[in-house]
Amino acid sequence: MKYKIILFTTLFLMSTFCFGETKLPHVVILATGGTIAGSAASNTDTVSYKAGELGVQTLIDAVPELKNIAQIDGEQVANIGSNDMTSDIILKLSNRVNELLAKDDVDGIVITHGTDTLEETAYFLHLTVKSDKPVVLTAAMRPATAISADGPMNLLEAVTLTSTSEAKGRGVMVVLNDRIGSARFITKTNGTTTDTFKAAEQGYLGVFIAAKPHFETKIDKLHTSNSIFDLSGVKELPKVIILYGYQDDPEYLFDAAIENHVDGIVYAGSGAGSTSVRSDRGIKKAENAGIVVVRSSRTGSGIVPVNKTLPGLVSDSLNTEKARILLMTALTKTKDPELIQQYFHTY
Repeated sequence: MKYKIILFTTLFLMSTFCFGETKLPHVVILATGGTIAGSAASNTDTVSYKAGELGVQTLIDAVPELKNIAQIDGEQVANIGSNDMTSDIILKLSNRVNELLAKDDVDGIVITHGTDTLEETAYFLHLTVKSDKPVVLTAAMRPATAISADGPMNLLEAVTLTSTSEAKGRGVMVVLNDRIGSARFITKTNGTTTDTFKAAEQGYLGVFIAAKPHFETKIDKLHTSNSIFDLSGVKELPKVIILYGYQDDPEYLFDAAIENHVDGIVYAGSGAGSTSVRSDRGIKKAENAGIVVVRSSRTGSGIVPVNKTLPGLVSDSLNTEKARILLMTALTKTKDPELIQQYFHTY
């Protein structure tokens, strides 16, 4: 009888262990490089490092606690600094995310990325991912070799967030420095500090406390499964450039854009998207050439309102770089200015 009890207890514990393992969510980490995978010669050097030195498995192995949170798989999509991110790579990334999330056994995606253009990739995925499953981008402001590297904790929190049921349906999110931000609003605000990502006007979606996510709010703008943008058959994204407004800015930059056959222009105007007399002429010239032009604000926050005395569409509350992402995505569906303007008010 004694041996039967021992055998039963052993079998019960084994089955419980196995059952617990199968219940862990399956999270795929897609790595693209960046500071989180960076390496420097000195552990106090947080500036002169090389981004994208470490592979995805090295990042995973550096955080053994991940195995207690989720079943983890890793893929290396790219290994670059995000200043070298291209339209081709983010299109590839979007397609891979959609491919993975279509599988029943994949519960969410974490993407490691450089901080410099993270918000652009995040917003592109926010528009083009066709699933309510969590997609979370994370990064680091200090390389993996630094004494106080922030990457491991950011990765742990990103996987934790992706593994929670509360993260579903909130669109693409960004996690750094214990903060949870929406891809629609979050932006990099400081070149070197770890608390760089903020949403100045709208605030964060939530925070991490003691390694657990706490949500405070949701966003109303359309995204992910409610987005009309399906890029599954798109091979190349439209060419959209940014022109920056300043005192005495020249008209010939618009001429160069026309000569190079761009599809769209985002003009970062002063104040609430104001134009100079020269940029005003340039925008009208570009529109006459069939180029869609959107006015944004170089201030970095606030709404650019519709002003019928000025040419071009308006970016609503999107900053300049995200306005480029939306215009680029919108142009895969239409060149109708009225419809594109509606997208800017909706997404």
